Amino acid sequence: MILVPGGRGQLGHDLAELSSGVRALSSAELDVTKVTAADLAGATAVINCAAYTAVDAAETDEDRAFAVNAVGPGLLAEACASLGIPLVQVSTDYVFSGDGDRPYEPSDPVGPKSAYGRTKLEGERRVLESGGYVVRTSWVYGVGGSNFVKTMASLESSRPSLSVVDDQRGAPTWSRDLAAGLLELASVLPAQRLLHATGGGETTWFGFAQAIFEELGADPSRVMPCTTADFPRPAPRPAYSVLSGAAWAAAGLRPLPHWRSALSEAFQAGVVAPRAGAAPLG
Repeated sequence: MILVPGGRGQLGHDLAELSSGVRALSSAELDVTKVTAADLAGATAVINCAAYTAVDAAETDEDRAFAVNAVGPGLLAEACASLGIPLVQVSTDYVFSGDGDRPYEPSDPVGPKSAYGRTKLEGERRVLESGGYVVRTSWVYGVGGSNFVKTMASLESSRPSLSVVDDQRGAPTWSRDLAAGLLELASVLPAQRLLHATGGGETTWFGFAQAIFEELGADPSRVMPCTTADFPRPAPRPAYSVLSGAAWAAAGLRPLPHWRSALSEAFQAGVVAPRAGAAPLG
């Protein structure tokens, strides 16, 4: 049985959908900030999806973010090590500075600029120190929970046009593709313990939003580009956070599909609920 703390989010939802051998637990059912080996009884592996992901709120709530993103993974790693079972920790592109101009390799220097990124990086350190696996990903969306795709779909139906930042570049990742990759990793257990897994290719939030409009059957020209400076946020966002999948492929793991084809599949799978009277996609 693969135990999934934080299993009620979009990634945990897909892990449970893809494998009957997954037991997805809510944060109320398993609090990673207090976890012990006894809480993992019967597990053959752990994929940790529990995280404090409120990026802006973390700027003024770093203690809580640290507890969930660093202390919790550390406790899980110690418990898994004592039981001799693998831990896979899901991390983020925010551990990098975002000042790069080529896809980041796992071995590249880190330099988070936000509280969220700092706490996730410390979680990585603790997991790796105890012999666990860390998988960094980016721009995740899925059927469960709230995400950028659902937000854009909602705005498309309520606004004649909208502006989306075009100076932040990354790789959208469908949670179902990521879930499949994590399950493969947990079964293969390669020698490389720090890896990147995202949708293939890259785009900007503006390009991502235009693609979402296309999937909705809406005019993508209704989405207009703007800059990060036009919409200042409490936490700085990485300007460039494309993650290289070279180490993932070298470990013998299947690369995740290209982000654009994955988006089309996600719409087919119902990432956005069909609207009344809309023709089916495909």
